[in-house]
Amino acid sequence: MRWVNRHVSRGNRIFLGAAPILLLVLLYLFLAAQRHAANPMDKILPLPGGMAEGMAALLFQPDQLTGQFLFWTDTLASLQRLGLGLGIATLSALLIGLVLGVLPPVRATFGPLVTAIAVIPPIALLPILFVALGLGETAKVALIVIGIAPVMVRDIAAYVAQLPREQIIKAQTLGASSWQILIRVALPQAMPRLLHAMRLSLGPAWVFLISAEAIASDVGLGYRIFLVRRYLAMDVIIPYVAWIALLAILMDFALASLSRRLFPWAHGAGH
Repeated sequence: MRWVNRHVSRGNRIFLGAAPILLLVLLYLFLAAQRHAANPMDKILPLPGGMAEGMAALLFQPDQLTGQFLFWTDTLASLQRLGLGLGIATLSALLIGLVLGVLPPVRATFGPLVTAIAVIPPIALLPILFVALGLGETAKVALIVIGIAPVMVRDIAAYVAQLPREQIIKAQTLGASSWQILIRVALPQAMPRLLHAMRLSLGPAWVFLISAEAIASDVGLGYRIFLVRRYLAMDVIIPYVAWIALLAILMDFALASLSRRLFPWAHGAGH
């Protein structure tokens, strides 16, 4: 049987997906053990015990100045910024994308502007945002929104514009207005695509968040990573990076599960 025709069961998918991750972990442990055998004080590849020791104070001991548990404070601050930025970007993408996709005159007028904004590197706008909005939370959230919203708008608009023309004609035959076509025809079909666009935007959103926190912040996962790097504290940096990866994976899994539960027809259920 050709590989293209082979289907993997759920149990085997979990095993096959976990195998490369396990191999990378084993490779890291092997390299770390070799470095520590040559130099017990090596900081570049800390062993699990060293990472546990380095993270213990951040996880379980309150900070002497603030009285907060820094790891959980960093996580909460970053998730709040990410959630707000992703929420604003998603709502903007839905509203603007629907209008651009359904109404050709609006698409012809504002489509080039959205495209122009989407191709601007968002990191290049970071100094402008900090000057215009200050160094507070607004600039950090704005960077996430500017970084992912235009791309999401283009994706939703293109998807809606490619809906079968027969649907639009039938709706108009039944007396539907442009507003009703937008709400009753385009919106339900755009929702699974919107969740898909959110999943694709998670990676860039984390990049913009970490970048903003690294430059101007006093709390957050990105802030902590760039704070301790000056001390070569890989025993803190690596767990923080792994935690960010885990959070991103959980968010992606949640969005995928939500899409399958709410819109099974978009995933081929019943076919």
